[in-house]
Amino acid sequence: MKPLALVVLLLAATTPVVRAAPADVVPLPADKQGFGTARSAESPVWFTLGHQGLSEIFHPDLSTPATRETRLLVDGKPGRARTEPADDRSLTFRQHLSGDGWRAEITYVTDPRRAAVLADVDFHAQRPVRLSIEHVPMKDGGSVASTLPTEPVRRARGTFAVGFGEGVARAALEQDFRVVAREYARGWRTYLDGLKRPGSADRRLYDMSVMVLAATEDKANPGASIASPSFPWAFGFDRALAPELGPYALVWPRDLYHVSTAMIAAGDTGFAQRSLDFMLTRQQQPDGHLPQNTRVDGTPVWTKVQLDQVAAPLLLAWHLDRRDKSTMDALRRSADYLLSYPNAPFSEQERWENQDGYSPATIASAVAGLVCFADLLRRNGENADRYLATADEWQRGVEGWTATNTGPHDPKPYYLRVTKDGKPDQGTKYDLGDNNPAEVDQRAVVDPSFLELTRLGVKRADDPVIRNTVSVVDQHLREQGYWHRFTQDGYGETADGRPWNINWPTPTRTYGRLWPLLSGERGEYELLTGDKRKAAQRLEEIAATANSGLMLPEQVWNGRGTESATPLAWTHAQYVRLAWSLDRGEPVERPSVVVRRYR
Repeated sequence: MKPLALVVLLLAATTPVVRAAPADVVPLPADKQGFGTARSAESPVWFTLGHQGLSEIFHPDLSTPATRETRLLVDGKPGRARTEPADDRSLTFRQHLSGDGWRAEITYVTDPRRAAVLADVDFHAQRPVRLSIEHVPMKDGGSVASTLPTEPVRRARGTFAVGFGEGVARAALEQDFRVVAREYARGWRTYLDGLKRPGSADRRLYDMSVMVLAATEDKANPGASIASPSFPWAFGFDRALAPELGPYALVWPRDLYHVSTAMIAAGDTGFAQRSLDFMLTRQQQPDGHLPQNTRVDGTPVWTKVQLDQVAAPLLLAWHLDRRDKSTMDALRRSADYLLSYPNAPFSEQERWENQDGYSPATIASAVAGLVCFADLLRRNGENADRYLATADEWQRGVEGWTATNTGPHDPKPYYLRVTKDGKPDQGTKYDLGDNNPAEVDQRAVVDPSFLELTRLGVKRADDPVIRNTVSVVDQHLREQGYWHRFTQDGYGETADGRPWNINWPTPTRTYGRLWPLLSGERGEYELLTGDKRKAAQRLEEIAATANSGLMLPEQVWNGRGTESATPLAWTHAQYVRLAWSLDRGEPVERPSVVVRRYR
């Protein structure tokens, strides 16, 4: 649906007059500066903050952006905003805006009792100016009300509200903003008071990360946690590529597993329990597999099969010790799917979404998942031999399928990102996708994801092939202190900063940047090698990528987040998990039953 742009002119307090404005809406950057919602289910609304004010507001669920932008205009022009948390222990944010001879502070919360976003404005100008609110809804049902003055002013204090439903915005404004903001903050503080905090992390960023993760859970669909409340690059404007604004406001089983294990470490086991229920009752298909992603109601969107995502509920259930009959029946369907999948552990896709083949990371997840499920079966008094036999076969075979002795890098052998044929010494070529200009030899492409083998206990950290691959990856993928996803990654901006797309009129190169979450995975590996100092450094490196609103990005370049998905739940989860792993001295999500079997 093409957004309808509206400008709300404040001609009378709380009685806006609406007129149509041009509908050629420029896509908003995905690097959100803030993300908030109330803890209460009575407030099914989530806001994001951009560089000029409110960006997408979600309602009635987290897969549905209801508005595109809502911002204060001064004499018809917006200002530039700097965002900061207004309260370290709630998702209350403040923006400092400035323009030609004026400045404003705007504080944002949602009404805990209704579907409304409230913005409290403190405005100062050097000369009389006229204020208005520009509002761009994505669908019917968005309304704006305001108590700001409508005549030209130099000084103003007031509030505007974006509400969903008849009279909701006006009802939100009938309350004192300070009372609403205190109730909003109290919900988050009560939540944090019930959790633990590690000794290793920055307190402000740690609390923000936990709150961001909690906020990504949909309120109408418990356990449905989206990847990011953002729409990066072409996913925000190319309807041929993304008819519903892209895949990040969807639920990915892999991301859900990572977020859930972080929340278990933080003390919110209930979050993980709901996530597992969502995987098994809303995402799992009748044959046992989980689709690539779904809406928050469980409706599949992208339907490729990724075997690591099929294994995700097996791993999560083990961490939760879920062995009741209904859970075990569902887990058995996923485990049996792994065993019966054609040519397994060959997978239709690996964790970076665009290649099929034999992936060391995918195989690690499948092996660990089967061993964890077998342990649950045994503790229930059931036979698990066939699951363990397959896990053992794949654990022994992963090196032969994915580690090359003839590739162009040294030292050898080293693990590859993926092999198309399970023959890593052959120079089979494939298209990397994402605007890469030519096919590449599979032996030349490496990926830090092989560390899943050590994180999940499938291989020892001191295994010679693991050590070799760490060296190769550092030579070819490490830059500016962080890591690329894989050789020649093309998922990112063009060289001159234009947004990523795959529908170019002429061939155009794009360049994937550096992923902070990979620093967290490296830190978990370094803990296993006994180097706690380096692991602690990785935690600081992730923290250094946070923007002024303490949102952590998907990708970073030259020390700053790009216009990639921000906040990315997976990055925040990796920060939380590494902090707790540092406290414990080993990765907190490493299944001990797998470690014991393959030690």
